[in-house]
Amino acid sequence: MSLPSSLTISEASPEWLNKGDNSWQLTAAAMVGLQSVPGLVILYGSIVKKKWAVNSAFMALYAFSAVLVCWCLWGFSMAFGEEMLPFWGRPSAVALDQAQLLAPGFAGMYPAATLVFFQFVFAAITPILIAGSLLGRMNFKAWMLFVPLWLTFSYTVGAFSLWSPNGFLFKAGVMDFAGGYVIHLSSGVAGLTAAYWVGPRIGKDKERFPPNNILLTLAGAGLLWMGWTGFNGGAPYSANIDASIAILNTHLCTATSLLMWLCLDMFVFTKPSVIGAVQGMITGLVCITPAAGLVQPWAAILMGLLSGSIPWFTMMILHKRTPFLRTIDDTLAVFHTHGVAGSLGGILTGVLSEPRLNRLFFGDDPRYVSLAYAIKDGRASAGFRQVGMQLAGIAFVLAVNVVVTSVICLLIRLLVPLRLTEEKMLVGDDAIHGEDAYAVWADGETYDKSVHGLEYFAAKSADCEMA
Repeated sequence: MSLPSSLTISEASPEWLNKGDNSWQLTAAAMVGLQSVPGLVILYGSIVKKKWAVNSAFMALYAFSAVLVCWCLWGFSMAFGEEMLPFWGRPSAVALDQAQLLAPGFAGMYPAATLVFFQFVFAAITPILIAGSLLGRMNFKAWMLFVPLWLTFSYTVGAFSLWSPNGFLFKAGVMDFAGGYVIHLSSGVAGLTAAYWVGPRIGKDKERFPPNNILLTLAGAGLLWMGWTGFNGGAPYSANIDASIAILNTHLCTATSLLMWLCLDMFVFTKPSVIGAVQGMITGLVCITPAAGLVQPWAAILMGLLSGSIPWFTMMILHKRTPFLRTIDDTLAVFHTHGVAGSLGGILTGVLSEPRLNRLFFGDDPRYVSLAYAIKDGRASAGFRQVGMQLAGIAFVLAVNVVVTSVICLLIRLLVPLRLTEEKMLVGDDAIHGEDAYAVWADGETYDKSVHGLEYFAAKSADCEMA
């Protein structure tokens, strides 16, 4: 009997290719890409003051484009290629080599081209998250320089160290299932650092920065949430049972975190905040990321309770009581939603990850044992070692991003100003891009007073009668 045509071996479908895994990996990559474009483009463009809508959305769109070109030219090999240093890969244009792209990748049963694209969408979303700390005042020319520099000298270091089989933190046994450290802790720390060097928004914007369209904010947040199915579900590099539990845990933790944040807002501030719910959603997504395929569902709920409360406390209470943090204008509180939540998730991974799930993802390696299960099995020292490795990973990512982001910002400001002029910040989009998101009526006007409103027509009618 002959095989169905879809299962026959051919040049386009070699024996090593698993079509199911390849299909899922490309789908997961597309879902993560949609988190950025249009997800964060919509979220950033709508959650800011009206005069910053175009600039904020465009910062995200530019970063997505710039990262793809840099990723294929040198970034992918620096993150996943041959070792140049224990924490850094050797730069090369391997992602443009047809022979390499069509050969099996370093993981999974599909071509390297699939891995290049899958890892690109993670690399792209990271500087876009950093942009959330800088909305409302950063010089766009400085942003154009910042993105490729930060990708090259910071992101690739974290990705190689923690995710590459050759990275020293990967070899040491640090657990980061899908990017709690590589993406979220990095973006949170880098965002806070860059915000320090760029400086604050003008006083008027810092005091009052209302979203221009909360419904669109919810649409962008929805794309972000649903896109996380591919974010964490694609981490096992296979359409397997670990991907399934990772997806379930992702949504369970996120829903719990959103509800926890909402309850705290209602208890303390008496009103259910939509923006607060979005923040709680994000902290849940971030917290579960390093643990999604490594913990049981009850642990995902526990992580959701903590991710909806601890970042809430650091953002709403601790930030306002810490003199140094008060001096830094982190526009969307990325340090709390990504830096704090990512660190929290990494530590909880070292405490709660389940032995069988660890084997499914890391293989039969006795190093990967969480504190809770190590104590249960009489191996407490191994559990404490794992928590120590998780803390070491946090320390490394934090140090790299503070130093590298600071150096990049200092170098850029030798070429162009990091911060827009006061005059441009007063005007916003029109002064920067010559474009407005809503060309209907000006700030401070109401519909009735605009050229479309009743007062305008009443005045025109009166003028006609007098004539």
